[in-house]
Amino acid sequence: MMSPRLSIVFLNFNRLEETRHTLERIWQFCENRDDIEIIGVDNASSDGTREYLRSWSDRIQVIELEENTGIVGLNKGFEQACGDYIFVLDDDSYPVDSACLDRLIDCLDTHKDIGLVACRIETPLEVPVRSWHLPLTDIPQESMAFVGCGFAVRRVLFKRVGWFPESFFLYQNEMEVAFQVAGSGWHIHYAPGCRVVHREAPKGRTGWRQVFFPTRNTIWLIRKYASPPFSVYFILSRMAIGLFRALQAGEFACLVKAVNQGLKANIVREKPSSDMDKRFKTFWLQNSLIHQLFYLFKDPQKSVKKYD
Repeated sequence: MMSPRLSIVFLNFNRLEETRHTLERIWQFCENRDDIEIIGVDNASSDGTREYLRSWSDRIQVIELEENTGIVGLNKGFEQACGDYIFVLDDDSYPVDSACLDRLIDCLDTHKDIGLVACRIETPLEVPVRSWHLPLTDIPQESMAFVGCGFAVRRVLFKRVGWFPESFFLYQNEMEVAFQVAGSGWHIHYAPGCRVVHREAPKGRTGWRQVFFPTRNTIWLIRKYASPPFSVYFILSRMAIGLFRALQAGEFACLVKAVNQGLKANIVREKPSSDMDKRFKTFWLQNSLIHQLFYLFKDPQKSVKKYD
């Protein structure tokens, strides 16, 4: 087998049917290709997913973890990857066709200033899933960030910025990587022709997780990248946004714990350049209470909260 150009890495945890669907679709596009390798990482599943992946071990690399480490479990797959580029998927996401894989490779081959390619995320009915991480218009362009269920990145660059942050577990890991990629002088490119279906399976996405991890991890990001006194405003805004979600989910204790950990953790501050502050304007607006309230009353559809 030739050295792979692209390593496809996906992570799963107790979602057997989703993993089965995703892997069968990926294999459909890669079965006859020797320039692509597939790596499946299991986060200590107990529902038969691990055994199912073992049945594929003669065709793909399977990594079995002894405990659920969250999104950082993907790092084990990244460390084993040999491709020039890494294509990251969830256990419920897959590329629309094989052309998507070729477009990712070609984009990174021909644009030496692009470090990461953000894919268009859509439903199984081909409806785009709008996220504040991505541009709102489907034309190739610079992107602030990316969505974790469908992106490709230069392996050497990804390794240099430290893969996904180990402490985050879930949510906002994309933003930390985006900040690091930008700080390293690379661009993130939105390629709507690279289409990824995300089925958004609800299993495992419980209410407390969506209160605790986005709140805590965003406070960490604010403390790391925002300058005083703006950092104080953004932290208070995020606490208010978290309170709203905690009341919706009935998870107030999780919010208290998230804020406590967010404020007490030892964070080494990095001062972004003025250009980076402009580049990440959408992130700051997304975590501004004034901005959220403005759009909530003006046009609820513009207050995009997907993949928070």
